[in-house]
Amino acid sequence: MKKIWLRFLSLVLILCLAFLWIMLNPRPAFAQAKTINYSNTNLENRDFSNADLEGATFAAAEMRMANFQGANLTNAILSQGVLLKANLEGANLTGALIDQVTFDGANLKNAIFKDALMTRSRFYDAIITGADFTDALIDRYQISLMCKKADGINPVTGASTRESLGCR
Repeated sequence: MKKIWLRFLSLVLILCLAFLWIMLNPRPAFAQAKTINYSNTNLENRDFSNADLEGATFAAAEMRMANFQGANLTNAILSQGVLLKANLEGANLTGALIDQVTFDGANLKNAIFKDALMTRSRFYDAIITGADFTDALIDRYQISLMCKKADGINPVTGASTRESLGCR
């Protein structure tokens, strides 16, 4: 009888703790996340300056000369995107998935790419002054090309572009 009573109390305690954890969590498990999906769309010359695009999806989107200046693209997905001559000055792309993206001629001045996954992406003629690539995963060949012109300090994070790329 004593064992049954202890098991019952243990179960009640576990259920109470689980209920408190759900109620005290700043984002309950049942809350819907806002999702913006621009996949496979033509966003050429669009103005997203200072927009909150956290977690947005831009998979296979055409974004030539789009303006993302000062935009929040934290944890965004830009897989297979085309950002030729796009303006991402001061944009925050922390934790973004940037796989197979073309940044040729793009303005990445003071952009933040901390912890971003940037494999198979190109940065030919991109302006990277003050950009922060701390802990970003970038192909070695692209890093070697970017190190030739890497300079500046990111005004938000204080990271040196050369150091964040691991340049010698």
